Amino acid sequence: MDVDSLRRYCLAFPHATENLQWGDDLCFKVGSKIFAILGLDSAPQRLCFKCTPDKFAELVEQEGIIPAPYVGRYKWVLLERLDVLRDTELEDLIRQSYEMVAAKSKASTRPKRRAVKPKKKRRR
Repeated sequence: MDVDSLRRYCLAFPHATENLQWGDDLCFKVGSKIFAILGLDSAPQRLCFKCTPDKFAELVEQEGIIPAPYVGRYKWVLLERLDVLRDTELEDLIRQSYEMVAAKSKASTRPKRRAVKPKKKRRR
């Protein structure tokens, strides 16, 4: 998968946006939450995304995939090259990352319930 096809794929998700952050990192977001980061400043390009704990353990055993710096403890992986995984597998993993992040984003944007204080009874 190349940069252009990866970008098109990520932006095809509902409410997905992109912006450059931290220099040349292209961040794909849903709401205000990042679901994938594409490093444009390295050759080859690197890709970072969130995954399930089981998939994280499986992926970091493969050559070319490491726990992502700073966020690896939250089960984010870093692909050192875009061709480490087959395109179909990579698309599936990005979709899963989007779905996990979107679910949290929706939960954080719901209006918070305010506690309703019982009204004091008036004495007559």
